[in-house]
Amino acid sequence: MRHPAHIVSMAPIRTPAVRSIATSRRPPFGNAQRRWARVRDVRLLTTHQDPNRVLDKYKDKLDRKAKEEGYSSISALRHAYQDNIKNLRTRADFNIPPIPGALPTANGGSAARSLVTSQSPKPPTNPPTPRSQMPGIKPLSSYIDIPKILTLPAKEIETVWRLRHAANPQSVCATISLDTYKRMVGIARQNPQFVLPLPRKAAGSWPDDVKGGAASGPVRSAGTGADIHFLQWAFHPPAGAITSTPNVANTVTTTTLNTHTSTVLFTHLASYKLHGAYSQPHTIITHYLDLAETKGLVLMSGAVVSDRGVAMDEAKLLVMWLQWFYDWGVDGAQAGKRAELVRMFNQGDVNGFKLEDLMDEVERV
Repeated sequence: MRHPAHIVSMAPIRTPAVRSIATSRRPPFGNAQRRWARVRDVRLLTTHQDPNRVLDKYKDKLDRKAKEEGYSSISALRHAYQDNIKNLRTRADFNIPPIPGALPTANGGSAARSLVTSQSPKPPTNPPTPRSQMPGIKPLSSYIDIPKILTLPAKEIETVWRLRHAANPQSVCATISLDTYKRMVGIARQNPQFVLPLPRKAAGSWPDDVKGGAASGPVRSAGTGADIHFLQWAFHPPAGAITSTPNVANTVTTTTLNTHTSTVLFTHLASYKLHGAYSQPHTIITHYLDLAETKGLVLMSGAVVSDRGVAMDEAKLLVMWLQWFYDWGVDGAQAGKRAELVRMFNQGDVNGFKLEDLMDEVERV
């Protein structure tokens, strides 16, 4: 415990500081300020602009546009595009979301509570789009009129199908008998991946994302060689079919052959090594079974992506070799070496699978 003399000797040192605070007329923490600013949600503000001012600003451009389209005035141009304008305005309309964390009102409730009640989301008027109708796969009805095509014999259906794709230089099509397709699908479900060689006499053009890994291709030379292409099967619900669960009590079970829609993606093997699942295919083909039950036909439609390093004739060769390696005949005894190659590739048999054997099988076609 300190001596009282020590405490008395320290008192004169603190006294001036306390005296200055006590005698000062200014408040110790400065002048207090009051702010009357109000918080406003800018999302609720609307701006108004004179339409005539906008029209005067773009009058010259609108006059040129009207003359190019063959209209006499801007009013005629506006009348011609009124449907498009209406659609754009409809898309631009949206409901303002509720303000999170709103201050309590005088009644003890929340300001956001009334806003949420007045702007509660409405139930969707249209049912969700089934996966079979997603933009990735077009239904067969987008190519042909199915009710009309069913009235034609199989030979005329094949002609109509080819004429339907004749206008597109990047399309490839074919008609496959149902028995042949069943044999191919039975093998494809067990062996969904394979590689096909595309012989080349000289160095061909490669897309940009493949050039970096072209040297890693297993068979590739400047004089003679082959580009190796990776193919992969995929199976989806029937395109255009209703995938929602029906009422079981009022439904009669029926058997249909249109059970799926299959696709085959062809990709440069070098690109697949670089990008994996993100690699871009250069050719995509789709098999439709809509006519399988009534006509015994499977319609194949495909497209070759431009600037991907594959010409139309080369894509047709790949499609032809696809059937050669996946159709093993009725009993499978006719497949021989190509059946072994498909099995060994999907089983990962690196010792048994030889690219030289693959090239020999392709040369036999």
